[in-house]
Amino acid sequence: MEGPLAADEDRDMEEPLLSNSDRKGGLRALPFIIANGALERLASQGLSPSMILYLTRVYGMNSANASNVIFLWSAASNFTPIICAFLADSYFGRFRMIAAGCIISCLGMFVLWLTAMIPQARPFCDGAICDTPSIAQLLFLYSSYALMSMGSGCLQSSNLAFGANQLHRKNKSNSGILDRYFDLYYVSSASGSLIGVSCIVYIQDRMGWRVGFGVPVALMLLSTVIFLLASPLYLKPMPSSSWCAGLVQVFVAAYKKRHLQVSSTGTSEMYHHKSGSPLAMPSDKLRFLNKACIIRNSEDELASDGRASNPWILCTVEQVEDLKTLIRIMALWSTGILVCAALSQPFYVLQVASMDRHLTPTFEVPAGSFGAVFVVSLILWIMLYDRLILPLVSSCRGKPTRLSGKTRMGIGILLCTFSLAVTAVVESKRRALAIKEGFSDDPDAVVNMSAFWTLPRYILLGMAEAFNVIGQIEFFYYELPKAMSSVATSLFGLSMSVGNLAASFIVTIVDNFTKAAGVKSWVSSNINQGHSDYYYWLLFGLLFANFLYFLACSKSYGPSKEEARGGSNAEDDLNNVN
Repeated sequence: MEGPLAADEDRDMEEPLLSNSDRKGGLRALPFIIANGALERLASQGLSPSMILYLTRVYGMNSANASNVIFLWSAASNFTPIICAFLADSYFGRFRMIAAGCIISCLGMFVLWLTAMIPQARPFCDGAICDTPSIAQLLFLYSSYALMSMGSGCLQSSNLAFGANQLHRKNKSNSGILDRYFDLYYVSSASGSLIGVSCIVYIQDRMGWRVGFGVPVALMLLSTVIFLLASPLYLKPMPSSSWCAGLVQVFVAAYKKRHLQVSSTGTSEMYHHKSGSPLAMPSDKLRFLNKACIIRNSEDELASDGRASNPWILCTVEQVEDLKTLIRIMALWSTGILVCAALSQPFYVLQVASMDRHLTPTFEVPAGSFGAVFVVSLILWIMLYDRLILPLVSSCRGKPTRLSGKTRMGIGILLCTFSLAVTAVVESKRRALAIKEGFSDDPDAVVNMSAFWTLPRYILLGMAEAFNVIGQIEFFYYELPKAMSSVATSLFGLSMSVGNLAASFIVTIVDNFTKAAGVKSWVSSNINQGHSDYYYWLLFGLLFANFLYFLACSKSYGPSKEEARGGSNAEDDLNNVN
């Protein structure tokens, strides 16, 4: 967690500030920013776990269509941070982006709450039978998802870095305070998510959708008010140039010089590079991009100060190598797509809802709250790994020991694969028992099987995310230059977005293919007639193939910068990388 923050610190040091900045920022601004992020996580995470139940029971959607809606909503929510990060850095600034995100998120949750409050906003239901929702009703519902996705993107792209701005400008030398802030922010966000998937889901289950959707609106409104009231306390960095333009310039310049021959025995004088840069010549990999930094005519292409007269015709060696690094890591990045698809399956909730969820004879755990085990597993494993396992192994070996980002990514893929096998076995037993008890035609029936048999799945998924996701962020940070640290921290969100689209595609293919084969859909709304176990085994096979693909990509990539250093101490790596 030190890496991306350290990179943000270097980048933001160069950003111009508004006047009177010496009297703003510091520790007093942090509680408002942390509270804003935690309350947003609490509100948003309290809505998503039970959403498939809302769509199937209130809007009468079948499980396949409802899952696709949730997949697309999640995909949009994870893709918008990349767009919002670019807009915040280049045009609007982080404060305005967060403020806009708070207002838009609050509006989206309010629209969703109206679908529960206004009978005309949703289809009429008579018991378990619902009318088909009208186009207007669906557009009203989908508008709430669109608003929440845009608001979430604005907040996720800027909130964490905006808090860092308040500290490192106040005391540029005290990185320890920054590290503690970074840890505290993630703990508070995870705690908000944990409360959301437990308490708010419980409210929805016990008090209905009106109250259950109203609470997140109130929480998001409180989050907005808290953040805006502290506006006079904040340092507000002005927007600056973005890395995105530099990458596009390399493509454009290389295309314009596509007919230029690249010599394999070139000298540093023929390439444009920054003064004093250790990169005087580009690498031999992806050589066609090297044309972007070749100087054809120094009088026409270089200004008097040595800079490029037109950056869309001549780029620096650094720009070219940055783009090459980003392209090379994309193969390994793609191995996380199916992991994200497995993490976001809404069918898990349908399975739990059909099982006995009683913790005591009088207390029944809501189906959506079982996701809290996933969050607890994630937090506990991170703590055990950092505070117990690594120190113990390092003590036994007599030297600092840590797993590289690539290794952690691979372990995460394997754990995710095993979780799907466990899920498939449990679902096979649950379905057989449902048929034996005569519930084939009753999808809402609860079988005499404890839902706590699904806990191993959530534990494995939590460990999988702890390994794979954190491994991805760590790997991307080490490999990409500091100027692209925002890219490194945004790539996981992009994989979540693509993963949700992939999951939606897989569900659609499975649904259409099994129906065309003349059998009941594997992902039928009636999970007692469908074959969710077959669907989980299919995902297991895809994840196992994805693991083999990861091994091939890892071998092709070669040693990472971290592995090349022999797994040196993380703090030393952070000081020396790039």
